[in-house]
Amino acid sequence: MSTLDPTTEEPPASENAAPYREPFGALAAYIQRAGSGERAALARLKPEALQPHQLAALARALLAAGLSPEQWHADTWPRWALIAHGMALAGHDGKQKLGRQLAHAGVSESRVTKLLTSRGDAFTQLLPRVLRLLASKGVAPNWRELGELVLKESSSQRNHQAKAEEIRLHIAGPYFSTLARSAIKS
Repeated sequence: MSTLDPTTEEPPASENAAPYREPFGALAAYIQRAGSGERAALARLKPEALQPHQLAALARALLAAGLSPEQWHADTWPRWALIAHGMALAGHDGKQKLGRQLAHAGVSESRVTKLLTSRGDAFTQLLPRVLRLLASKGVAPNWRELGELVLKESSSQRNHQAKAEEIRLHIAGPYFSTLARSAIKS
């Protein structure tokens, strides 16, 4: 994932470039360390309708994560705003698969199915609700999976759409496997 274009796989090749860091972990670390005012500002973001006054908190967070938002197209900002907003709401735990986290939090099968089958605006409206539910259960999602889905989900590039579908399957598999194992144990 590049600091210039968050949808590519390779870091920039420049002698003046900062050392490459995984952006989701770096962003989560910044948000976790940030003061309560900064976290609150990110939690209040409206990713679908970013206001100029919200961009300051978002830009600080993105720059601290090693990203270069000044190079982005206008449609990239709302995606990263949704990621930062979600991290401020629910945190980040990259140690488990997102599907297992959803199952352990008791997120209903119908809600997970809606999340994984929704596209565009429906996805961006449903995701914060699921994140609030996870937060209320004390479960932080894996943003390495979820963040990639957010970045690829609404892309017009065919390979990004295919990758989004692959990510959805990688979330669904562990979710339904965990539910099935729980049912067998019961």
